[in-house]
Amino acid sequence: MSSANGFGLAGIIGMPVAHSRSPTIHNFWLNAHGIRGAYVPLALEPDRLKEGLAGLVALGFRGCNVTMPHKQTAMPLLDRVNETARRIGAVNTIVVEPDGSLSGFNNDGNGFVQSLRDAKADWRADEGPILLLGAGGAGRAVVVALLENGAREIRITNRTAEKAQAIAQEFGSAVSTVPWADRGADLADVALLVNCTDRGMIGKPALEIDLSRLKPSTLAADLIYTPLETPFLADARARGCLTVNGLGLLLNQARLAFKAWFGVMPDVTPELIKAIQATF
Repeated sequence: MSSANGFGLAGIIGMPVAHSRSPTIHNFWLNAHGIRGAYVPLALEPDRLKEGLAGLVALGFRGCNVTMPHKQTAMPLLDRVNETARRIGAVNTIVVEPDGSLSGFNNDGNGFVQSLRDAKADWRADEGPILLLGAGGAGRAVVVALLENGAREIRITNRTAEKAQAIAQEFGSAVSTVPWADRGADLADVALLVNCTDRGMIGKPALEIDLSRLKPSTLAADLIYTPLETPFLADARARGCLTVNGLGLLLNQARLAFKAWFGVMPDVTPELIKAIQATF
């Protein structure tokens, strides 16, 4: 949906949202493609979510990104939600359709998979066992994307074992669990190792894991992008592994949202990376 004067509006709803790099990304692309529009942060209290979503339509927004705490609670307020988002149980992108209805999507998992392919063009989800550290919402999005791309064996380990077990039970025989205490011992045959926890993020303790059994051929990924190299990734890189930080996920999910709102698939350029790094 667009406003009468052709000025395209999009934004990100959440609480808080001041930390988000999404305005930097989308406003860079709007400028780069000569599109009249703006992408704005929209701090929205949980008890105003229904009003806020209606406001998107009333104000002529093309749509918005969704961050915490609204990624789950927005779903029943939308007119339709695609199958991937339903499997994940959360939305991260809303599109205001031409008729004013709201469609929900979740591009986080697809953004993650694309970041792996950006780092390793021939990456395949079925090339070996995958170990995920963490069973929160981010981990769940990664599980869905990996399964949709053909993963045959995904292992999940989490401090609270019940969360990992719940995901394994829901998604079937391709997904199993590993006790948190055994996370370092289970690395010898892993093709992809992913940190889906917040450990290693600026202001958080480092992820505690012994990588001595990690093969140099293992692809190591972290969903965190502040800092760009967590202690976990630094350790994996020192062991000869190719590493992928969370910036690729952020940028690739943003590309899909920008295309949905503004009709252009933007590129990730060195100039954009420089603009994002200037915000750290």
